[in-house]
Amino acid sequence: MFRGFLNFLRRGNAIDLAIAVVVGAAFGQLIASLVTDVIMPLIGAVAQVPDFSLLRAGPVALGKFLNALMSFVIIMAALYFLIVLPKERLEARRKPASTAAPEPSEEAVLLRSILEELRRKP
Repeated sequence: MFRGFLNFLRRGNAIDLAIAVVVGAAFGQLIASLVTDVIMPLIGAVAQVPDFSLLRAGPVALGKFLNALMSFVIIMAALYFLIVLPKERLEARRKPASTAAPEPSEEAVLLRSILEELRRKP
C-alpha cells in the first residue's frame, strides 16, 4: 500500500501539481494586487470615484457588483495579454510554415497501384 504511494510520489506528477498550485496562487495574488492597487485607483481617478462600492440603487448595492465585474474583466484581460497571447505567438513561431502532407514515396505509389489492380481482379 505504501509502496504504491511512494511510487506515485516518485513519478513526479504530485510534485508538478504542487508546483503548479503554488505558482498559480502566487500569480493570482500578483494579478489581484495589480487590479486593486494599480488599475482600480487609476479608473477611480479618471471617474472621480475611488471606490464604486458606495453606489446604490435603493436597496441594491450596484457598486459592489461593479467592482467585482471590473476586477473580473481586468483579471481576464491581464491573463490574456500576459499569458495567452505571448504563448500563442511563441507557438506560432515554432510551428513549421507548411503542414501539408509529404508526397508519398515511389514505393508507396507502386504498392497502391498493385493493391488497386488486385482489387479489380475477380
